[in-house]
Amino acid sequence: MYKRILLKLSGEALAAGAGFGIDAVFIHQVAAEIAAVHALGCKIGIVVGGGNFFRGVAQQAIDMDRVAADHMGMLSTVINAIALQDAIEKLGLVCRVMSAIEIRQVAEPYIRRRAMRHLEKGRILIFAAGTGNPFFSTDTAASLRAMEIKADILLKATSVDGIYTADPKTHPEATKFPQISYADILRLNLKVMDTAAVSLCRDNNMPMMVFSMREPGNIARVIQGEPLGSLVTP
Repeated sequence: MYKRILLKLSGEALAAGAGFGIDAVFIHQVAAEIAAVHALGCKIGIVVGGGNFFRGVAQQAIDMDRVAADHMGMLSTVINAIALQDAIEKLGLVCRVMSAIEIRQVAEPYIRRRAMRHLEKGRILIFAAGTGNPFFSTDTAASLRAMEIKADILLKATSVDGIYTADPKTHPEATKFPQISYADILRLNLKVMDTAAVSLCRDNNMPMMVFSMREPGNIARVIQGEPLGSLVTP
């Protein structure tokens, strides 16, 4: 159903419930799912978060300068990107990490034309270091990269199976939205993505699917059009 996707993976997802660090078993499971989607002929770009190591707006950084804290968060995403690249390459696929902050020893600098060429050659791309700018989240980076690579859809993989009226972990009575618009997300102040990311997707007519990573095979199911999670429309 979708020929080119941008997959957003949170750092917390890679920690698989441990809260900190990378779950080696889970990251290889994610790599296997990405390989299965690649085998369907889908071109894949991935944006990874870094919250499993450091979050610039969390308690960890309460006494830090916001710019310094955000730069630390960006570098955390590079760690996750390299780990995911290694897991994907162990399956025999070609994968490139492109960083918005230049770290040429471990990742290519992000250049859009080069990224498009990698996708045309069937390589899997992992975008690290967010947008390279402080005050912008990796959700905003995912929205931006989805537009830049001309993705058909932005897939946001989370620990819950969609968008709810409230956090279902703390509010069991919360109800799920099978489909919702970006305007309603802003109006209801739902904490799906930050406002900049939501506005960017809305203004550029980018659909988004929010779904759970907890069940193996969900990425391929979404790609093939199964009604999982919550669909967000412009």
